[in-house]
Amino acid sequence: MNNLPRDKQVTILKALTEGVSIRSIERMTGVHRDTIMRLGVRVGEACERLHDTIVRDLECTDIQCDEIWSFVSKKARSVLPTDDTTRVTDLWVWVAFASDSKLVASFRTGKRDGATAKAFVDDLHSRLRNRPQISTDGLSTYVDVIEQAFGAAVDYAQVVKSYEPEPIGPGRYSPPKVSAIEKTAIAGNPDMDRASTSYVERNNLNIRMTNRRFTRLTNAFSKKVENHRASVALNFAVYNLCRVHGSLRVTPAMAANVTDHVWTMDELLDAAEAA
Repeated sequence: MNNLPRDKQVTILKALTEGVSIRSIERMTGVHRDTIMRLGVRVGEACERLHDTIVRDLECTDIQCDEIWSFVSKKARSVLPTDDTTRVTDLWVWVAFASDSKLVASFRTGKRDGATAKAFVDDLHSRLRNRPQISTDGLSTYVDVIEQAFGAAVDYAQVVKSYEPEPIGPGRYSPPKVSAIEKTAIAGNPDMDRASTSYVERNNLNIRMTNRRFTRLTNAFSKKVENHRASVALNFAVYNLCRVHGSLRVTPAMAANVTDHVWTMDELLDAAEAA
């Protein structure tokens, strides 16, 4: 992999973050899938370190948090008693999305449990320099971990959406319609007009479109936890630093004053290798 030409590395990384499958990239570039996999994991792990270093001292007025489901090797209903549930499992990506800059401020890949929630919210708190307003779904775990991390220095509301029953028949894969939205102030003095999870939910669609491992009803799911985690970090690094947001006309990292220019994939590769 170290002998792989730089331009081919950049091409592969661009394809990986545009939702192209590894076997498709193999056919397009002539690079073996194992080499593609190793490159993606190496750069993805470096991108996680890079994010940890530069996405700091943020001033984010509104933070929306959500969890997006995925799995490694098998879905939970198919896991056998003999399987190692730390390696074969449902996984969730917890995302903290700044609605003003569209920045993915913090993320965590793990179980949908209290330990992962605490690590996620503690990490978010460590990156902020101001008192934020936080909006989440109705997951009860958020209440305690946000109080533990932020104390009284937060305005927090939960937004619970009710959906119409899922239709039966050919249209059952279409998104269900929202039938009701209930907002509840949990801590501080949140502005209920601003309480929302719509932006972070829309970002979930970005993830499923640009990371092949999240595409539903395909065989492109992750086979290893480490590879899955690395793909998430690579995807968010490209989103934050390299991809100009349509409504902002700059990248999310520029809007959040993390950087002052649009990064190229070459620059991201250099920075990741140095991280």
